[in-house]
Amino acid sequence: MKQYIVQIEKELSKYIAVLNAPSIIKEAMDYSLQAGGKRIRPILLLSTLHALKQDINKGLACACAVEMIHTYSLIHDDLPAMDNDDLRRGKPTNHKVYGEAIAILAGDGLLTYSFQLIAEDQQLTPTAKLELMKLLSIAAGAEGMVGGQVADMQGENTTLSIDQLEYIHANKTGKLISFSVMAGALIGGATQKQQELFEKYANHIGIAFQIRDDVLDIEGNQDVVGKTIGSDVTNHKSTYPSLLSLEGAKERLQYHIEQAKGILRQTGLQTDLLSQMTDLIAVRDH
Repeated sequence: MKQYIVQIEKELSKYIAVLNAPSIIKEAMDYSLQAGGKRIRPILLLSTLHALKQDINKGLACACAVEMIHTYSLIHDDLPAMDNDDLRRGKPTNHKVYGEAIAILAGDGLLTYSFQLIAEDQQLTPTAKLELMKLLSIAAGAEGMVGGQVADMQGENTTLSIDQLEYIHANKTGKLISFSVMAGALIGGATQKQQELFEKYANHIGIAFQIRDDVLDIEGNQDVVGKTIGSDVTNHKSTYPSLLSLEGAKERLQYHIEQAKGILRQTGLQTDLLSQMTDLIAVRDH
């Protein structure tokens, strides 16, 4: 996984370097891309390819594309009009360094560039490119991440039901995680049955990821997490701990982790990396 991170970060730097764009926007895009992070989404994509015994280089461009989408969402999420955060990954947020206008445009640049990466990928067939761009559009758009973000903002200052909360996080967080796994399955030539199992697996780890996020917002170390702790309470958001209690949230987290690992075993594939990623999601401290 460490090797994958090195490859991903090398590719991300290369993609920004070749952009024919004003230096300030390239610098702002690169600032957030290189601010660290776990690279969970691109690693999930490459780990799925590994499970299918495929060359991970086939998925590097798409892995970078999904990381660009994720990073754009963080830049916009931190803006004063949204969560108004000053810290991200232990560094000042993009708008604190470059101002709101450039931060918005940096996010826009990463969003649109992600589709260019897939469109220009010489290792993918035209059919695969079209399907990946369609799936990524759904995962990142109003039917996915954007819709989940809207529901999240509308849910502030109200007590949501657990079903409403799961809708928010299945879309705001889960859809992009699910895309990462399904993109690896598509690029790697998974069978229909394998794709169905991978989708179920991805749904469970998407929810688990968000539950762990909610837990860290209560008991995480700000210096390790890299962002302001307690922001959910400050923003009056319903969370898994607030609805289920902290202990109940941890039990729900473990349930989804166990379900995910059980589904991996059903694939009959060598899913050691995906299993390790699942464990990492459960215990991550940032």
